[in-house]
Amino acid sequence: MAAKPLLVCLSTSAVGGYLELTHLSSQNSNLTAITPAILIGTGFWTLMHGFKVGKARTTYAELARKDGEKDVDERYLLPNLYAQGTSKHVKAFNCFQRSHQQIFETFTTVVLSGMVGAITFPVCTSISTLTYAIGRYYLSKGYSECEGDSSKRYKYKVAKYMWYGMLSNIMLGSASSAMIVCGGKLLCPRQTK
Repeated sequence: MAAKPLLVCLSTSAVGGYLELTHLSSQNSNLTAITPAILIGTGFWTLMHGFKVGKARTTYAELARKDGEKDVDERYLLPNLYAQGTSKHVKAFNCFQRSHQQIFETFTTVVLSGMVGAITFPVCTSISTLTYAIGRYYLSKGYSECEGDSSKRYKYKVAKYMWYGMLSNIMLGSASSAMIVCGGKLLCPRQTK
């Protein structure tokens, strides 16, 4: 299963990157700003999603209190990142929390590789960054709606494309870095101007 996304991302990044280098004018440098705009939007959405997690923390703590759970404040409330225990409310809140926390495990890599990739491949990188952002939204939505059953986090088919966007950004960022280090002489002589 892991080989398929890797091969899809490698082939599409390679073909798209090559076509971008050989057929798009180098005068399109203003397209470089598309990727940062997508990343800024994703960062803002991440902040807003964090507020939903805070509200969910209070909601599930109240539900736990109503169901007679013990030590609710100590188990659910801050400074705990995740709620302690195995009740249905703990599992549901922890999945909601995970919907937000997992963003931070991938976002830094996507931002760094996206910013570097956009220098050389602005169109391909903006497409892969948008793919990541859409997939990330639906993966977080699935996690937050799964009511404690994390196996349902991919209930939206688009969610898996978060990984495709991330892998493509890594490949495009790596290729862009290599081209910058090589003075643009890698793959395409047009870049030597």
